[in-house]
Amino acid sequence: MKISDQLGQALLVSSSDAIIATDREGHVTFWNPGAERIFGFAADEAVGKSLDLIIPENLRARHWEGFHHVMKTGTSRYGDGDLLSVPGLTKSGRRISVEFTVVMLHDETGIAGTVAVMRDVTKRFEELRELRRKLAEAGQPKK
Repeated sequence: MKISDQLGQALLVSSSDAIIATDREGHVTFWNPGAERIFGFAADEAVGKSLDLIIPENLRARHWEGFHHVMKTGTSRYGDGDLLSVPGLTKSGRRISVEFTVVMLHDETGIAGTVAVMRDVTKRFEELRELRRKLAEAGQPKK
């Protein structure tokens, strides 16, 4: 096995970051151990299902608008190093904060789907929110 094959396999089976692939319609086609750890769904519970599985209901319309735009145009500003930060939904219904980048999958007919590499940043998001709250309180005049 070549080093590049070993590297690819090591990344795909890692449990540190979620790697989720979809088809053009937004159905999950690949779900790695990192996705299982972060979102709580086993691969057999997620593969074949809509991404709605991990998208909070109030954000689904906006998500699908963006997803369909990317499928139509083949471009995403989150594929060149810009991170998208959004709420995600776990199997237990808990909202988490995730950051991710997106890569387009292509086949002979054009865009075949996407791959997202996602990281759970909930702890950092909550720490920043608490710090902002403390700074705001410190700036308030004493009563």
